Parts: sequence; structure tokens; C-alpha cells
Amino acid sequence: MDLFKLIGQLGSGMVISVEIFVLTLLFSLPLGLVISFGRMSKNTLLRSITKVYISLMRGTPLMLQLMVVYFGPYYLFGIKISASYRFTAVIVGFALNYAAYFAEIYRSGIQSMPVGQYEAAKVLGYSRMQTFFKIILPQVVKRILPPVTNEVITLVKDTSLAFVIAVSEMFTTAKAVAAAQTTMVPFIVAAVFYYIFNFAVAAFMEYLEKKLEYYK
Repeated sequence: MDLFKLIGQLGSGMVISVEIFVLTLLFSLPLGLVISFGRMSKNTLLRSITKVYISLMRGTPLMLQLMVVYFGPYYLFGIKISASYRFTAVIVGFALNYAAYFAEIYRSGIQSMPVGQYEAAKVLGYSRMQTFFKIILPQVVKRILPPVTNEVITLVKDTSLAFVIAVSEMFTTAKAVAAAQTTMVPFIVAAVFYYIFNFAVAAFMEYLEKKLEYYK
């Protein structure tokens, strides 16, 4: 089997996997920060809602969540589902799921900051918004990078779950080619792709950690 031809066949699946990865991070990271604010809110109702949301997202399988996001509009509201909605449903499902995990990571980082820093910023005339974004958040980012890295690496592998609603990412494409050509080679190529992808992500996150260690 021509390896380059095989990689060409799997190329579209590779692109879809990368797109799912990038778009999920693009939406879930800021959404997770917003949810963490709700989780720490003094408003009991808002805090309870975000707590239940996080519990549901972390307590049910991502595969099930993808199916709910994709089939939900039809079964609940009778809205016809188009084929083009599949990819959108994947991004929405992934973003909602990972935002819950990132929210708890943000919360742990924010709550680990000493109260004295808020008090000192207030004495210096900083507003609550300025205190958070100029003083607290940069320190929080340093503290949460290791757990965020773990989630990002997990995301690379979780992109393969898009197959559940028939989105042809890397794993689905490899499975189809392997079935058509009765060979294990496509699976090996897919495994190498995931490994290299994860290695690159881990290396980049390690680089970020070192860049942020400006006191060492």
C-alpha cells in the first residue's frame, strides 16, 4: 500500500480533527471563565444553576451529550436536522462539555489567590475589574496551566468521538479506509497522527509554562 496515497485519503479526516480541536478551545476557554464566575457568584440561584450545569457535563458521557445536541432540536421541537448541522453540533457539544471542566480549573486557580492581593489592589485604587484582569488573572493562568494541559491533551483524543453523529474526523475516516481495503495500516497511521498531535500540544504547553516562569 502506498503510504503517501493513504495519508492523502486520511487528510480530510485529519483536517476535521484539527478544526474540532481548535474551535473547541476557542469557545470553551472563555466560556469556562464566564461559568466559573457564575460558580463563584454570591447570587444563590446563579451559583446553583452553574453548579448543576457543571455536574451534568462532568457526570454524563460526552458521546451522549453530542447525541443530545444533534438530535435534541428534532425530538424536542420538531426542527428538521440538516447534514450541515452535524459539525456545528460537534463544536457546540464539545465546547459545552469542556467549558465545564475549564470552569472548575479557573475556579480553583482564582480561589487559591491570597485575599491580601485584592485588598492591596483596592488600597492602590484599582477597580474590581482592573484587579482581576491586571493582577489576578495573569497569576491564575500560571497556576492552572498544568491541569489545562491535561484537558487539552484529552481533547485531542476525544475528537474521535465525533463519529457518533457521523462527522468524518480522523478516526472515522481511518475506519472506513481500513474496512474498504481490509488492512490495519490506516489505524496505525491514525495512531501516529494522534500521538504527534498530542506531542506537539504538550510541547507547546510546556513552552508556555517555561515562558511564564519569570521568577525562576
